[in-house]
Amino acid sequence: MSRLAVITLTKNEERNIGPCLESVRWADELIVVDSGSTDRTHDIARKYTERILTIPWEGYGAARNRGIEETTAEWILWLDADERVTPELAEEIQQIVTRDDPSIDGYGIARRAYFLGRWIRHSGWYPSRVVRLFRRSRGRFSPHRVHERLEFSGTVRPTRFDLLHFTDPNLAHYFMKFNRYTSLAAADLQAAGHRFSLADLLLRPPFQFFKMYILRGGLLDGMQGFVLCVLSAAYVFTKYAKLWELQYGTTKET
Repeated sequence: MSRLAVITLTKNEERNIGPCLESVRWADELIVVDSGSTDRTHDIARKYTERILTIPWEGYGAARNRGIEETTAEWILWLDADERVTPELAEEIQQIVTRDDPSIDGYGIARRAYFLGRWIRHSGWYPSRVVRLFRRSRGRFSPHRVHERLEFSGTVRPTRFDLLHFTDPNLAHYFMKFNRYTSLAAADLQAAGHRFSLADLLLRPPFQFFKMYILRGGLLDGMQGFVLCVLSAAYVFTKYAKLWELQYGTTKET
């Protein structure tokens, strides 16, 4: 019978890791890859699994691949600590693994995000499907420090039910991630050989807002949608501003 391993990354996720692992405690293996938590993340995670790996931080892609290396399970489900598998999706996943259809190698799961107190239904965030459940032999993660991609080969089918993403409960939480993610994204751009251009700052941020708010219906997500689209444009601006800073060495001690 096929087995399922769930892989979750953590760093100071004491608020999220319990509900996350509770939602998948039925899985054959739970693997937590931790990059140096100093809060109660380890204590809470140990209530669900002894498979807690502490590794030096080398980026999200490398951390997820480390988790894959720790299991021999045929099927992998990767989750972020602030995500939850609903009972309906749990039942569907268990049926998929038990059935183990050899003609299917992965499943795209729609992720429904709860942002500043509202479920986001548009803005390009929903129902954007990502392969989250896949055969171990068919996928590895790209080496990107942030916004890593699953490099996957094989046939994909959609699941019927959504994954829940309890993203930013407030703006303070959003901006804690904002600074770290934009720095990592700028470093990835530089590593990929992208050279800064003023057009990056002038054109990319307003296009990001237009794409999300108008073309992808962010205006239908109310005030939260407007805030999300503005912040996403600011994210793009900051990412390329940090690339400029990296390449032109503007930060100097005086």
